[in-house]
Amino acid sequence: MRTVGTVVRGIRTPIIKEDTNLKEVVVESLLAAQKEEGFTFHDKDIVAITEAVVAISDNNYVSVSEVAEEIKEKFPSGEVGVVFPILSRNRFSLILKAIARGCKKITMLLSYPADEVGNHLFEEKELEKTNYDPWKDTLTEQEYIAHFGNLVHPFTGINYVSFYREIAQKEGCEISFVFGNRPEVILDYTKDILTCDIHTREKTKRILKERGASLVYGLDDLMNQARNGSGYNETYGLLGSNKSTEERLKLFPKNGEQLVLGIQQELLKITGCQIEVMVYGDGAFKDPVGKIWELADPVVSPFYTKGLEGTPNELKLKYISDNQYDNLRGDALKEAIIQEIAQKDSNLKGTMQSQGTTPRRYVDLIGSLCDLTSGSGDKGTPVVFIQGYFDNLASE
Repeated sequence: MRTVGTVVRGIRTPIIKEDTNLKEVVVESLLAAQKEEGFTFHDKDIVAITEAVVAISDNNYVSVSEVAEEIKEKFPSGEVGVVFPILSRNRFSLILKAIARGCKKITMLLSYPADEVGNHLFEEKELEKTNYDPWKDTLTEQEYIAHFGNLVHPFTGINYVSFYREIAQKEGCEISFVFGNRPEVILDYTKDILTCDIHTREKTKRILKERGASLVYGLDDLMNQARNGSGYNETYGLLGSNKSTEERLKLFPKNGEQLVLGIQQELLKITGCQIEVMVYGDGAFKDPVGKIWELADPVVSPFYTKGLEGTPNELKLKYISDNQYDNLRGDALKEAIIQEIAQKDSNLKGTMQSQGTTPRRYVDLIGSLCDLTSGSGDKGTPVVFIQGYFDNLASE
């Protein structure tokens, strides 16, 4: 009987730069790891590549000035309402810099006490000291400063209102703030809107259009085609972008489909195994202490091979053991459960035997595993190799 189930390895690679042949680097790095570690390849192994190196190798960058040019075109009045940006130096500071460079006045609507992915302007306990209802009440800038203006983010030490104000003012742009969780609040200040939320963007756009906004664009409507040879993302625009330098943004990758299929075909030729391949970004897990939902990208995996489609179809071992086989112990119990697994229905959705299993897509689950493995700092493992993920207790 096998004693090891799923095995996850972070694969070190050379440092990826623009125009790197990423398919070649991934395959060679994986083969070097196989030689060092002595593992063997199997069908349904998984190779995952972080979206950052996919975009970098594809040279998918835009400059702040290129984004500013599009802002000027889309908002010719020079005034814009910026709705629900997330609180992030990495994700939003350069976008704000571009907006400020492209217009003369910004009214920014910030959700409170936190943004949509859990970054807090201030702790909820501070809100409890007041009579404000975040689902009903709108705070003026003066009210916010009076009650919460000196508070900083507990992890970053940043006061995001002050930080965002400074970015806009350095570009010579006037900026003011309003705080609320209903997007239509911005219409009291301007009818030209840029929605900056990620996962709620379609709802926000719809509400603003229904309530009489003149112009409504989202971050996904910016840089979805090239400007003077720049990078772009046809589907997501600026969504999923992050800071590269003080004047350049790295966009979410756009050519990953060719990459994952190319790596799969090359590994099949070399190993004889049908290995699945995916590109992953943020992992879509929530930190119960830090309160951050780790999904500032529009999706966990923008590109993956077909074998990664679907959701788990698993039995809950604890339920089976406690209910159907409460009288068994040891090897007898294990053999009985193995038989249950081997004979399980192909679709357990809605059954009691599957209650408590994780109802998420494979690519989202695997993306979380990969994101936690590779991290976001200096581990140097932008490729993750997973074996045994699709196995179960009945697998030999």
